[in-house]
Amino acid sequence: MSKPTITQVIRSVLAAAIGIQSDANRQSDLKEGHLSAYLIGGVIFTVLFVIGLVFLVSAILGN
Repeated sequence: MSKPTITQVIRSVLAAAIGIQSDANRQSDLKEGHLSAYLIGGVIFTVLFVIGLVFLVSAILGN
């Protein structure tokens, strides 16, 4: 078992966020990765996603 790289964590978080992560990859993440890395990645993704939506809505509404 090797520790996942930051790139692998990012790819896994993005795949899980949009719902295309395979069950095999999810199981691999649970066995090989640290939960904290995936939680931090998920929180960062969520914050960036919400900020992006706020900016998008502001740009559309012209505020």
